[in-house]
Amino acid sequence: MTTFPARITGTSAGRPASTAELFVARPVSAWAFAGVAVTSVGGPLALAALYAPGIVAGPASVSAGLAMVAAVAVFAFPLAIWLRYARHVNGAGGLYSFVEAAAGRRVAVVQAGLWIVSYLLYLLYTTAQIVYDTLPAVLPGERRYQPVLEIAIPVALAGVMIAGRRVALLIIGLVAAGQLAITAALGGVTLTHLATPVSSFGASAPAGSLATATGQTALLFICGSLPLFLGGELARPARTIRRGLTAVYLVTGALIVAAVAPLAADPAITRAPIPGMAVAERFAGHGFADTVGVGVAVSVAGVMLVEYLALSRLVGAVTSWPMRRVIVAIGAAVVLAAPFTLINPQRIYNDLLMPSLVALWLSQLMVFAVYPRFAARQHDRPLPAWVLTVAATAFTVYGLWATIQHSGS
Repeated sequence: MTTFPARITGTSAGRPASTAELFVARPVSAWAFAGVAVTSVGGPLALAALYAPGIVAGPASVSAGLAMVAAVAVFAFPLAIWLRYARHVNGAGGLYSFVEAAAGRRVAVVQAGLWIVSYLLYLLYTTAQIVYDTLPAVLPGERRYQPVLEIAIPVALAGVMIAGRRVALLIIGLVAAGQLAITAALGGVTLTHLATPVSSFGASAPAGSLATATGQTALLFICGSLPLFLGGELARPARTIRRGLTAVYLVTGALIVAAVAPLAADPAITRAPIPGMAVAERFAGHGFADTVGVGVAVSVAGVMLVEYLALSRLVGAVTSWPMRRVIVAIGAAVVLAAPFTLINPQRIYNDLLMPSLVALWLSQLMVFAVYPRFAARQHDRPLPAWVLTVAATAFTVYGLWATIQHSGS
């Protein structure tokens, strides 16, 4: 049986393991990996309480359940490609290692560069979203503390990461468990008090609105690739990734359907600043509403923490720099940039959002576009590989188109 130090080298190109791949003395457990996966897929509470209900607001609300189920089905194509790569390639490089195995290091470096730009920008601008958009809807009195929070959140993220992997995974696990509990409770409240109409799972909404709601909801799952960057730190990466990501994705999808489908009975809720809070306020009281709202903010911050974790692994894999140096450097960049966001948070958010998303979709497009080459090298059947590639590529092209269209509106 292959030993753990041999497994973490990956199989991408036969190169020696990088510092990023060898710095770990003990493998990440399957439960810790699941916590990272839960936090990265959305996170679930932000999807169920904020993003997904907002997407179905309008004509698509009458088919909210169908839109959610269809979105889960659509994203199964990109997920399937990631899992097929991960059967053979596992390392700190994540998607970069996939592309390297399929098309060589030069192409992979371009893909990694786009991915790094995307998520580094995301770390810089998402704090503004939490502080100036999400929290004011939850805690109106928070406005006087916005400058402090704009600095404190990046400092806290950097502090958690610098404290070490064990601390980071513990915090991520707590965020994941809390999200699942609150999301499940929110779904239970919604299902109990709003009778889900049969039409919610029917195609009664206009076809264009339903397709848009489906596509835009599916795009929200794209951060589900973040746990792949822990592949080099798992004792049994292929099995853990396959089981962990699949289970988390299905559970998350079910929770979102449970929380959003009943809203077809009262579409006005979808137009609330945080629809999940509106449901909680009406049917479970102010305390639970605040819990949902604060949980949404923590859910978004949790994704930031996982992105920081994945970014550190990727930079280490590409450069072979010591992991500690990489983590400190990323933290310094995020913390030092935070005061500049105070100048004009809304403009900085708007200016960084589009290039971040464009880089994200281009990086994912490269992963999917080269998959047939990888499948051929593994002697996989060409037809399924091409079907998955066409579907996943169309998905990323749609994401790119939606980003550009939104920026021009």
